[in-house]
Amino acid sequence: MSEMIPDRRRQAILERVRSAGAVRVSDLIEEFNVSDMTVRRDLDRLARDGEVQKVHGGAKLPAGSSAAEPGFARKAELQLPEKAAIAAAAEALIEPGMSVSLNSGTTTFALARALRRVSGITLVTNSPRIATLLQDAPAAGQTVILLGGVRTPSDALVGPLAAAALRTLHVDLCFLGVHGISERQGLTTPNMMEAEINRLFLDRCDRSVVLADSTKWGMSGLYRIAGLDEVDSVITDDGLAAEHRETLSRFVPDLRLEPVR
Repeated sequence: MSEMIPDRRRQAILERVRSAGAVRVSDLIEEFNVSDMTVRRDLDRLARDGEVQKVHGGAKLPAGSSAAEPGFARKAELQLPEKAAIAAAAEALIEPGMSVSLNSGTTTFALARALRRVSGITLVTNSPRIATLLQDAPAAGQTVILLGGVRTPSDALVGPLAAAALRTLHVDLCFLGVHGISERQGLTTPNMMEAEINRLFLDRCDRSVVLADSTKWGMSGLYRIAGLDEVDSVITDDGLAAEHRETLSRFVPDLRLEPVR
């Protein structure tokens, strides 16, 4: 595409940050057909204006924007190589005969794609997209349980029906995608009802595995799901900065950094 005038391009970048919660420099370079230096100047300007907060490799919403809730479709376009690497590592933890749960999210959706080839598992989810994906091409002996409830902007089913169903279940492995992850706030989401359901997902499993690409570090949603010391494993990508790796390692027994191709 032809290059936009700077003010219009910065406004377009800001809209993407507000929609998705975070953006990567590499994605903006490709989308707007501009240089790395141009994108970084735009982000510098937006950061000076208080519109975004710069992070390693991109930018995110500033701390005061914890209530923003990006939709599924926009989030699904971001960090695709990172999500693929995380999903592959998560798939390797699953064996036939296991029961697993996946909450609604674009990283867990990437894992669900991989699970179409895993036979003999029972899968619990509050994501209609994940349930449809698996039921359209089921592996042999695979059972999918979709929770009921009210749909949120991020396409999760939440509320009393979902909570009541989860309280009757217990799975071997829980894979949880999150809006944000930080040392102080732990795991967070912008949606109060999603926080309750995600907390139940963690409570109703033998082992919990958080799936979060490196841009999620330092982001905070309005509602807390759990502390970092309440999860067993975190799978992220190798773009996570060294100091954040060290922080996570202090709290999480099993931290996995997956290389991105």
